[in-house]
Amino acid sequence: MLFYFIALLVTLVDQGTKMAVRMYMEVGDMMRLGDSGMQLQHYENSGMAGSMFQGNARLFGVVAILFIAGILYYRRKGEIRGFWMQAGAGFMVGGALGNAIDRFVYAKVTDFLVFPSGRGILNLADVAINIGVVLLVIGMLIRAYRSHRAKRLRSALPKIERS
Repeated sequence: MLFYFIALLVTLVDQGTKMAVRMYMEVGDMMRLGDSGMQLQHYENSGMAGSMFQGNARLFGVVAILFIAGILYYRRKGEIRGFWMQAGAGFMVGGALGNAIDRFVYAKVTDFLVFPSGRGILNLADVAINIGVVLLVIGMLIRAYRSHRAKRLRSALPKIERS
């Protein structure tokens, strides 16, 4: 349930924020958020990250759907399990679905988050995908650590039984 809850929540929040940006800001409008250095700027991207491959939104929408299908396949197969990996997969699927909806409905993705680092302009779906990757990596590290620890215990067990 965690996976589906996070995926649905991310998709709904992402689509809601994009709808608000489209309703209340013209493309190119900019708004500062306090003293944080963060800004909102309405930008429409018909390509992919970094505005590369403009005009291919629907193609990248298909890629997003294939990505989601892959995550669902590996979940069903049992490869994605445990809190961290389920949560990470949920964030990634919610983000991919949020951007895929934009790509199919509008033929472009609405971006609006400009961080002080100046490394491009994002939306909440993009942020969710990044959070998902971090959570998935944490889950994989935990799984690798537990597997390593279990192997060490199994290899030490015969020595203990012999004594």
